[in-house]
Amino acid sequence: MTTLQIIYLAVVFLAVFLVAMVILWQLGPHPLRQRLEQISSTGTSASDSNSSTAEWIQHVIKLSSPLAKLSLPAEGWENSALRIRFMNAGYRTSSTPVLFFAAKTILAMVFPGVLILYGGISSSTVNQNVFLFLLILLAAIGYFLPNAVLARKIAYRKREIFESFPDAIDLMTVCVEAGLGLDAAIGRVGDEMRMKSPILADELHLVNLELRAGSTRARALRNLALRTGVEEVDNLVAMLIQADRFGTSVADSLRVHSDSLRTKRRLRAEEKAAKIPVKLLFPLIFCIFPSMLLVLLGPAFISIYRVLLPTLSGQ
Repeated sequence: MTTLQIIYLAVVFLAVFLVAMVILWQLGPHPLRQRLEQISSTGTSASDSNSSTAEWIQHVIKLSSPLAKLSLPAEGWENSALRIRFMNAGYRTSSTPVLFFAAKTILAMVFPGVLILYGGISSSTVNQNVFLFLLILLAAIGYFLPNAVLARKIAYRKREIFESFPDAIDLMTVCVEAGLGLDAAIGRVGDEMRMKSPILADELHLVNLELRAGSTRARALRNLALRTGVEEVDNLVAMLIQADRFGTSVADSLRVHSDSLRTKRRLRAEEKAAKIPVKLLFPLIFCIFPSMLLVLLGPAFISIYRVLLPTLSGQ
C-alpha cells in the first residue's frame, strides 16, 4: 500500500468519523433520559462536566477562528437575517458565527480534497471538465451543508415550540384567572413547562429575565417572537400587546387564542396523517413490491426456465 493510499484512507476515516459524530449529536439520547440523568447526578459532577465541555469548546473556537475569517463577511452580518436564524435555532453565544463559518470553510476544502486524493491514487482517467465540475460541486455541497443543518435545527425547534405552545397558553390562562399578573404567570408557566418542553421553558425564562431587568412588557414579548420565529407566538404577542393597550381581559384573550392554537395543531396533525399514504407509495413501489414479486413469481420463472423452455425448444 502506497503513502497516498494510506493518506486517502485516513482522510476517509476522519470524514466518516465526523459525520457519525454529527449524526449522534443530532440524534442523541432522548431528552427525558437526559433530564433523569441530570436529576440523578450530583451537582459537582455536573459542574465539572460543564466546565470541561466549555474548555473544549473554547479550544475548538481558537483553532477554527483563522478558518472562519475566510468565509465570514467583513461587516453588516450582525444585523442580517443570519443572526436571526441563529437565534431561531437556539444559538445565542458569540462563538456560534465562528464555528458556523469555520465549518463552511473546512467542508468546502475537505470534500474537494478527498476527490483530489482519490484522483491521485486511482489509475482511472477522468475527463478534465468532469473532474473540475465534480470539484466545484463538492465545494458547493460542503459550503452549503451547514446551512442545511441550521435549517433542520430551526425547523425542529419551531415544531417543538408550536406543539407545546397551546399547553403553555392553557397554563397561563389558569394562572391569570387565579389572580397572578401576566409577568408572574409567564415565569410560573416557564417553570412548569420545563419538564415537557425545555426549549419553550428557556424562552419564557428569558422573557422573565428581561422583565426583571427593567425592560417593558411589549419589548420583552417582541423579543420572544423574534427569537422563536414561530407565527403563532408572534400572533400571541400582538394579541397581548393589544389587550394590554386597550385594557381588555387577558384571560379571555388567552382562552380564545389557546382554542385556535389547539384547533390548528389538530388540523396540522390530520394533514400529516393524510399525507402518509402518498409518502408510503414510493417505498411500496420501489422496495416492497419488487421483493414480493420476486418471492411470488421467482419459483414460477425458475420452473419455466428449467422445464417449459427446453420442452418448447424440443430438447
